[in-house]
Amino acid sequence: MDSARPHPGNTDRTVAVIVAAGKGERAGGGLPKQFRVVAGQSLVAHCIAAFTGHPAIDDVLVVIAQGQEGLLAQATAGCAWPRFVHGGLERHDSVANALAMLASEGGAKRVLIHDAARPFCPARVIDGLLSALANHDGAVPALPVVDTLATGEGALLGPTVPRAGLWRIQTPQAFRFDALVSAHRTWPDGREATDDAQMVRANGGTIAIVEGDAMLEKLTHPADFERAEAIHGIPVFRTGSGYDVHRLVPGDGVWLCGIHVPHSRSLSGHSDADVALHALTDALLGAAALGDIGQHFPPSDPQWKGAPSHLFLTHAAKLAREAGFVLGNADVTIICEAPKVGPHRNAMRARIAELLAVDIAAISVKATTTERLGFTGRGEGIAAQAQVLLRRI
Repeated sequence: MDSARPHPGNTDRTVAVIVAAGKGERAGGGLPKQFRVVAGQSLVAHCIAAFTGHPAIDDVLVVIAQGQEGLLAQATAGCAWPRFVHGGLERHDSVANALAMLASEGGAKRVLIHDAARPFCPARVIDGLLSALANHDGAVPALPVVDTLATGEGALLGPTVPRAGLWRIQTPQAFRFDALVSAHRTWPDGREATDDAQMVRANGGTIAIVEGDAMLEKLTHPADFERAEAIHGIPVFRTGSGYDVHRLVPGDGVWLCGIHVPHSRSLSGHSDADVALHALTDALLGAAALGDIGQHFPPSDPQWKGAPSHLFLTHAAKLAREAGFVLGNADVTIICEAPKVGPHRNAMRARIAELLAVDIAAISVKATTTERLGFTGRGEGIAAQAQVLLRRI
């Protein structure tokens, strides 16, 4: 077991035990399900975060199978308090091993037993469980059964079953430490234990029911993981916005949306100063949460002096694809008194579509003036703003 973290060694603590010793083969994916990643973290890491982030929890102990130490280390990299103990043949054996370890350290006042297959644990559920221990030996979160229940023989529907008083029991389950230890010690050898609450009930303890949460649904089958990713993972759609300004100086034309537009002036900048592509690049990076154009192409770097801005845009698009996104659509607005954008609009759309490898129908380029107000109205510079929609691949 991992003893890197010193233990407080007092009997007044509240400890969360995460049972993560199973094989989880029905979930697929080539890993025990507790170590699979959903919404950016492994299931066990989500559980650890839920408990270590709760002010009433003093310690967290993870129960794993022999030989899973490397998987645990990889799955909990960056997590606080990854202490562990090895489990046993059955679930109640694993919990008993955790209780024995805690007892050897001085015991505890309260203990929560949680399945790693339920990675999303709301703080309010923990609050309700711990409050219930003031008057009961244990407490479980539960949801009432709302669907019609019926018996069945093969593929044929049988009679319905009354659902009044029926509950769907979840974890974490909370207990007074001494009550749970006593229940495990007196449990008959060879008798199956559905959960710790039934063990405490069988030993004469009282178990309160507190309101559960749909977020505590157990992940078992591949479809469960897909649904959890859809709910808790990266959103299917991401939006981003960009804005840029460049000063006008004497010259022979401006670069806008990758097109050279003849004009009596030019835009001043470290690169070719394509204000529209700069705004679009920032919008792409922002939607994918990948920083900004200045971070990737700092103006202090001499290699970008006079560089064509399409390099910035295609690099941002590449980063977005690597992050798992493709472009849905892009909308660019150029703000200036001159030159006129209208005659070049379709060429600009076509160039952006070419650079981003999308259909031209996904690209919009517009122009507006500020009615001769401000720096653009006075012809001192050109501004551009862009919005993009990214779709998760």
